[in-house]
Amino acid sequence: MEKILVIHNKYRLTGGEDIAVTNEVNVLKKHFNVKVLYFDNKITNYFLQSIFFLSNKNYESIKKIKKEVKSFNPDVIYIHNTWFKVSPGIFSEIHKTGHPIILKIHNYRFNCTKHIFAKKHFNKNDFCKGCGFNRTDMGIFNKYFPNSYIQSLLVIIYGIKFFKILKNTKLKILTLTNFQKNYLINSGISEEKVFVHRNILDNQILDFQSSTSNQKYIVYAGRISREKGVEQLINAFQKSDLNKYFEFKIIGDGPELKNLRERFSSTNIKFLGQLSNEKTLKTIGNSTAVVTATNLYEGQPTLLCEASVIGIPSVFPINKGISEFFPKNYELTFDLKNEISTVSILNKLAQINLIEVGKSNQNFINTIINEDAYIKNFKNIINSN
Repeated sequence: MEKILVIHNKYRLTGGEDIAVTNEVNVLKKHFNVKVLYFDNKITNYFLQSIFFLSNKNYESIKKIKKEVKSFNPDVIYIHNTWFKVSPGIFSEIHKTGHPIILKIHNYRFNCTKHIFAKKHFNKNDFCKGCGFNRTDMGIFNKYFPNSYIQSLLVIIYGIKFFKILKNTKLKILTLTNFQKNYLINSGISEEKVFVHRNILDNQILDFQSSTSNQKYIVYAGRISREKGVEQLINAFQKSDLNKYFEFKIIGDGPELKNLRERFSSTNIKFLGQLSNEKTLKTIGNSTAVVTATNLYEGQPTLLCEASVIGIPSVFPINKGISEFFPKNYELTFDLKNEISTVSILNKLAQINLIEVGKSNQNFINTIINEDAYIKNFKNIINSN
């Protein structure tokens, strides 16, 4: 049985990438001999950490990883997030051992942090679809952390090094979509290094059964922030026919929650806050549809994929990455930042057979995301030249 060492730096607040890694590990353990090294970003020695940041090598993490590589002797080292405790320094150290490296890219932010100047970050655009910042948020300097020049400088040092690793290190890079793959290639990464490998979904979702009598409400679940377009959805909902006899339930937390709750809370717009995964799934399963208006490039849209698995239709903006998870010519999409288009699609929910749409989505997602396909693709990637 092939041995795989998984390395992942957890986020301070558990996010979608952390959950995706956990789901992958659970599936990989059924088919491989798997060991996992998790890191967190708690700092115990600020002086040492500042040295690690400036050198792009966390010697404590590297020592721990080298020890595990020597004792476990894996056939493949599978790396996810490296910010910041793992550090980019592990790639050169692992390369010296001769062990093959696979790196999964879960988002587009690698392209946002490789620039010192904001002008380069935005590349003549007013908005960055990788991180969600507006050009007006920054001056000359690429201040990625709005409240800290020092943190921003450190992440830029990291980002420059990380992008060089993507381009120059011998490794296999996994993306979640063909759109993301082409994005990397257009950024200068060799096509031979890049493979599409989607995230596997949690068994709890796969076993979940939706309601047979859907209630009259739509659901948004996720981060409540400017770049996710929640306010756009609320405004469109209020102007749509659904506003007369539907509820709009909004699940999640984020910087815009307080503001939106104060401005829009009403009898049919309900902010439910952060819910458990089980309660979120139950809310989705009883709904008419889930909705999103994200302004970002998305890797693998968790909310929409979960809804499809349990047979609930999705409404989303036209987005090449998201569209890969839905049948061809999917009809419940709208033009990004276009309120008239958004209202029109929300009205369409009352005009079409949503049971058929949900079933079609379910069949499609089960074809492209399932355990057999995941393992077969992973083995093909491992064994490719």
